[in-house]
Amino acid sequence: MNRHERQPVGGIEAKLEFGDGDYRVVRPGSFVRCGVTGQPIPLDQLRYWNIARQEAYATVEAKMQRLQETGRD
Repeated sequence: MNRHERQPVGGIEAKLEFGDGDYRVVRPGSFVRCGVTGQPIPLDQLRYWNIARQEAYATVEAKMQRLQETGRD
């Protein structure tokens, strides 16, 4: 995160373990970072992730970008 980005209110980054349709909180926090953009994603808005890469995505477009980059899900 650079100095111009703001953390969500609560400001602590969570660590999650992503599963099929849900996730487990490893370290509590209020947000995770998008694996493509680095954008903070509040946990209540987290909808997209990759189980194999253990990576969260802010939008479906970010998920599709990663899929195109890697050639697989």
